[in-house]
Amino acid sequence: MIETQASGATRSETALGKPRIAVICDFVEENWPSMDLVADMLLQSLRSEHAATLEVTRICPTLRPRFGRLPVIGSAPVFHNADRLLNRFVDYSRCLKPRVQEFDLYHLIDHSYSQLVLDLPPGRTVVTCHDLDTFGCVLEPERQPRPRWFRAMTERILAGFRKAAHVIAVSAATRDEILRLGLHPPGRVTLISNGVHPSCSALPDPGSDSRLSRLLPIDPQDGIWLLNVGSSMPRKRLDLLLQVFAEVRKHLANVRLLRVGEPLTARQRELARQLGVESSIVELSGLSREVLAAAYRRASLLVHTAEAEGFGLPLIEAMACGCPVIASDLPVLREVGGTAATYRAVGDIPGWTGAIVAALQGRGNRESGFANAARFSWSENVDRTSRVYKQVLLATDKPR
Repeated sequence: MIETQASGATRSETALGKPRIAVICDFVEENWPSMDLVADMLLQSLRSEHAATLEVTRICPTLRPRFGRLPVIGSAPVFHNADRLLNRFVDYSRCLKPRVQEFDLYHLIDHSYSQLVLDLPPGRTVVTCHDLDTFGCVLEPERQPRPRWFRAMTERILAGFRKAAHVIAVSAATRDEILRLGLHPPGRVTLISNGVHPSCSALPDPGSDSRLSRLLPIDPQDGIWLLNVGSSMPRKRLDLLLQVFAEVRKHLANVRLLRVGEPLTARQRELARQLGVESSIVELSGLSREVLAAAYRRASLLVHTAEAEGFGLPLIEAMACGCPVIASDLPVLREVGGTAATYRAVGDIPGWTGAIVAALQGRGNRESGFANAARFSWSENVDRTSRVYKQVLLATDKPR
């Protein structure tokens, strides 16, 4: 899908008027809610707050299934991933190449699509970097060994990333890693934090609250709810979450876990069964932002057990909804959660258990959470992003 605000203007006409910005989004079919959120909020805020100075176009092709259309075997993960790679490295490039003269600047929302920079004018591209996990097998091959073909693919993505005119880092931790590894000089990296979605509020929303209640298989008022939001990838450490949850239930038998996001993997579900907590877990996916906010409001505590993060959006979303937070003791999560969250070392199961039980038996300070969440605004994000655009555009106008 290519959604355009205006058409028919030539590049020379635009040079005399508003710069034309192409916002390059992830394939919707990849189902990365956080990336979709960043794109949606950027586009929405640019159009509502900067329409007088910028003309914005969303570029988001439809993912073309090839192997996925095969009967029976097409749904297997290996074929789904093959389709993803073909679309990322072949089809998306074909979509962009004929359009390189239509826009004055290109903004890639997701650094893991940075191979596309190689098909664009590198001096007029901006990339938002959410973390460096994508590049791990190249930057730290001893820690993340991968097959040769995977490393070659990653090297191409990294090559595009390094050619970008400017990088927006969503956290100081990510920015500092980019600089430490020499991927970009300081003048080409800007820290711009993500924001809190407008739906995140402690105020009741009867419609969304009711929809959440209907999605839960039991009365939402029956018991205490822990909440975990995000994907089920290994670095989210859902194995730790399940072990801690099992320990907490030994102290408080009416505690239940609500998992919002990607379903548990087969291995994670087997661990839940072995721990005897499978029947106390409710999984929900595909929630609207409003119903997710209702889940934050309903939960007694957000538990975020990741061992690595680029930002940690659930922390500030939970706080904005009045939900206390316990998170892994990572620099980036302390950066985002501030003094409003409680932190525990990733492997410290007794520490997590004690902190959660204490929080559930006490009353968290919601006011500090509200104040912390208020630091993160999409309006501020887009205001600073528009300044990056102007900086890059001015650099391209200088005589060489």
